[in-house]
Amino acid sequence: MNMEQLFLMGLSAATGLLGWFARELYAAVQQLRADLAELEVRIGTDYVRYDRLRDALEPIKSGIDEIKETLRHKADKP
Repeated sequence: MNMEQLFLMGLSAATGLLGWFARELYAAVQQLRADLAELEVRIGTDYVRYDRLRDALEPIKSGIDEIKETLRHKADKP
């Protein structure tokens, strides 16, 4: 076995290893994309949007304001 054959065997082994690593990296990126797409769907369904929450809490806020106003006008207030 001469030096050229040894070099080519080493180069082919290194290229094969690099190809395997690139394939694993590609598969990981594809899985990450799938996970991200699933997360985007879950975020839209699991959490309440801020404007809907604000609208839902408005009656509670107005009720608290009424209670505060009533307490301000109490006769036995020091």
